Amino acid sequence: MSLRRVVLGVVVVLLAGMLAGVTPSVAGAAGAPLAVTVSGNRLVDAAGSPVRLQGANRSGTEYACVQGWGIFSGPVDDAAIAAMTGWGINTVRVPLNQDCWLGLNGVSTTYGGAAYRAAIVGYVQRLHAAGLLAVLDLHWNAPGTMRATDQALMADADHSPAFWTSVASTFRDDPAVMFDVYNEPHDISWACWRDGCTTSQGWRAAGMQSLVDAVRSTGARQPIILNGLGWGNDLSQWLAYRPVDPAGQLVAGVHVYNHSQCATAACWEREIAPVAAQVPVVTGELGEVGCGAGFVNGYLDWADTRGVSVIGWTWTVFNCSQGQVAMITDYAGTPTVMGAALRDRFRRTTTPSPTVSPSPTVSPSPTSLLPLAVNLLSPSRAALGASGQHRVSVANRSATTERRPLTVAFAGGPAQTVVSVSTPQSSAWTCVRDTEARCTWSGGLAPAAATPTMDVSSRFASSGATTAQSVVRVYADGVVVTSASAETILG
Repeated sequence: MSLRRVVLGVVVVLLAGMLAGVTPSVAGAAGAPLAVTVSGNRLVDAAGSPVRLQGANRSGTEYACVQGWGIFSGPVDDAAIAAMTGWGINTVRVPLNQDCWLGLNGVSTTYGGAAYRAAIVGYVQRLHAAGLLAVLDLHWNAPGTMRATDQALMADADHSPAFWTSVASTFRDDPAVMFDVYNEPHDISWACWRDGCTTSQGWRAAGMQSLVDAVRSTGARQPIILNGLGWGNDLSQWLAYRPVDPAGQLVAGVHVYNHSQCATAACWEREIAPVAAQVPVVTGELGEVGCGAGFVNGYLDWADTRGVSVIGWTWTVFNCSQGQVAMITDYAGTPTVMGAALRDRFRRTTTPSPTVSPSPTVSPSPTSLLPLAVNLLSPSRAALGASGQHRVSVANRSATTERRPLTVAFAGGPAQTVVSVSTPQSSAWTCVRDTEARCTWSGGLAPAAATPTMDVSSRFASSGATTAQSVVRVYADGVVVTSASAETILG
C-alpha cells in the first residue's frame, strides 16, 4: 500500500554455555525445519504438509530510512514479535526500499546500505527464531537518480534487478523466506508486466521475467510472488503472461481492499479462483479503509473456501480515522476492528504453533556449530556517572578453522540504552544499532583465536538503581550459540 507518508562494576569474565554437535534448524510443528515451497497449487512445509500463510505486513522499512529518521517504525524486538504470534500469525511481510538496501541516491549511511541490510537480516532471523516465515517485498523504488520515496508504476530496469540479485544472494540459503518481487504494478500493460517496457513516464521498467531471472541467477530457489496489475488487484491475465521459472516456484500475489476494482465475491471467483486452481495465491495485502471488518470478513470467508493465503495490512500504528488501514492501535497488539477480525480468524484456523529447536538458524547446515566461549569485560570502576563501557570477545574452541559469519549482540535490561559500538578492525565488522547493538564479524576464526574485540558504550537511565544487567549473545549463522550476562555495580 502506498504511504505518502552500561560507574561501572568489577571486572566480570564469563564463559557461556555451548551448543555443539547440533544441526541448527528452526523446527515446525512436526520437528521439520522451518521452510516453505511450492507444490502444485499449494504451499507446503519441509515435511510436505500444506501451509496457508496468515500474517501481517510490518510497514516502516520502506519509508523510515529514505525519510532519514530510522529503519523501523515501532519496535521489532522479541516482545513485539511475540505479540504477533499471539494472534496465530505465521508469516510477516517486510516491505523494503530499493535505495536503502542498495545505498543509493543520497540515502544516509546511518540508515541505508550496510546498516539497513544488517537490520533487515537481523529482523528476519528474529522472526524465524519465533517460528515465523518472512516475505521480502520490493515496496518502494525509483529509476536513475530519483529517490525511492514511493512506489512506482513497476520495478525499474536501472536498479531493481540488482536489488533482487543482492537480496536473493543474502537470503539464498534461507528456506523460510519468499521473495515478493514487486509490490503493486499499475498503469502498464500485461506485456510490460512480464517483459518490461518504456513507461509513460519515460523510464525503462523491468519486467517480472527479468526479476525472476535475477533471483534465480544467485542460486536461490525460494518461492517468488508475482503481484498482478491494477495495484496488485488484477489477476485476470496472470496465467497467460506467467514468466518462466526454472525452479517451478511461482506464486500469484493479489492485493485486496474495499476500494479495489475487484472487490466482490463474484470477481474473486471469476479472476482469482482460476489462478488458485493452478498455482498458490497469496493475498499479500488485505485491508479495509477506516479499519472496519465487514469487507474483510467477507473476503476471509471466500479465501477460506479456496485455501488462499492472507496477509493483513498492516502491523503498524496508523490513523484509521484519517482513512488509513491498520491492524493494531499499539505495538502490544491491541487490535483495530479490522485487526480483531483477522486475529480471530487466524486463531481459529491456525495449525499448532511451530516449536523452535534449541538453536534456530536461517539456514540448515550439515555441520556442527562452532564451540565458542564469550568474554564480557567491564573496565575497572571509574567515576563515569551512569554510563559504562564493555569489551566483548569471542574465542573459537574448536580444532578447525571456520569462516562462518558471527553476530555479537549487546543489550541491557529495560533501563539500559546502548549508545555506540566501536571495533578496532572495522573493515571486518558490520554494525547496526536497533533494539540491541548487533555487529557481524565476517572474518575467519582460527583454532583458539579470538575475534577482534568489540567495544560497546552504554548508558543506564534508571534513577536510584545500584546494579544493572548487561547481556551479550553470539550468533553463528543466526543461531544463538553462546550467551552471557554481567551484573554491573552503579554509582
